[in-house]
Amino acid sequence: MARPKDTTSFESLLLQFIGMEDPMLSMLEWLCSQLMEAEVTQQLGAAKHEQNSERSSSRSGYRTRRLDTRAGTMYLFVPKVRKGGYIPFFVTERKRSEAALIQVVQEAYINGVSTRKIDKLAQSLGIEGMSRSQVSEINKGLNEQAEAFRNRPLNGQYSVLWVDAMYEKVRYDGRVISMAIQVVCGVNEEGHREVLAIEPMLEESAHTYHQLFDKLKDRGLSPPKLVISDAHKGLVKAIAQSFPGCSWQRCKVHFMRNILTHIPKREKSGFADRLKLIWMAQSQEEARRIAKNLIDQYHSRFPKAIETLEEGLDDSLSFYAFPALDRRKVSSTNLMERLNREIRRRTKSIGIFPNPEAYTRLLSLHLLEYTEDWSCTNAYLSKASIETLY
Repeated sequence: MARPKDTTSFESLLLQFIGMEDPMLSMLEWLCSQLMEAEVTQQLGAAKHEQNSERSSSRSGYRTRRLDTRAGTMYLFVPKVRKGGYIPFFVTERKRSEAALIQVVQEAYINGVSTRKIDKLAQSLGIEGMSRSQVSEINKGLNEQAEAFRNRPLNGQYSVLWVDAMYEKVRYDGRVISMAIQVVCGVNEEGHREVLAIEPMLEESAHTYHQLFDKLKDRGLSPPKLVISDAHKGLVKAIAQSFPGCSWQRCKVHFMRNILTHIPKREKSGFADRLKLIWMAQSQEEARRIAKNLIDQYHSRFPKAIETLEEGLDDSLSFYAFPALDRRKVSSTNLMERLNREIRRRTKSIGIFPNPEAYTRLLSLHLLEYTEDWSCTNAYLSKASIETLY
């Protein structure tokens, strides 16, 4: 763009800008030019072509510098200074995108927009293009936020925990694998939900779960009263060993799914309706009575399903020992299932993550947002019900 002369009247400038292809961008470019000239004059102690004894250096022409802004891409004529150099106050030395644009690209990344889509977003903002390396460099700025959230101290008491895994395709060691990230949620003393742990795992075993819980304890986690999860053997063993005296609630939803895998398709719906009544009972005694009737009625027709029910029934009824708590919320990992679905909706555009670090970072930032939102909503479990646990 040809720059209007500095001596032109402001009214004439406005008329020139109006006649240009992008008046707002042209005005911004002119304003930046004036700011740079004023800043260099102050730095040198003398205006352009002015000679005085206080001059600290001299000008040496101009260099062009691309700057991406919300208004679009512009090319600045940056004054060159012979001694000490000059960088405009509104341009950082190694980053061409202004802070607002970085936030836009970061937000796009957090919302699951692939790098190609980020490039389209940049073009829609009037920016001429961004390479994959530029996007990756910008996103490194998110690491500190993610790590600070994952490693923050856990103050206070978290009496109820939910544990579940999320899976995504990740490139690791030259191949694509389905990697698990274990997520632990808890309710604090006020009854609000928080994401407490986000831990990638190459394998799910008692050892890796022990490591997960040890890290939580190192950050200040006190022993919980109740942990809700599926029936993964390594996880159940680690819960028992890491938190002696803590009750374990087998997720009733996962448990029902396990039972129903042994029921013929044509019988599933009717049997499932009867099965659900167990966990809808008002007391543990009533739940056991309903379960016994179901076992007596179906043990000969569906022996494998009934065997599964008998083996896991006790652990699926643990929540009845906490009558003050909302049974709908502490009898299953539905909280985690909903979170998992929402995360998948926001990450599906990624496809395959380039490495475990990118996967962990993105998931951490998603879950940071959820934790912040939860702190501003109604309590998940009432404070009064939490207080009955102590």
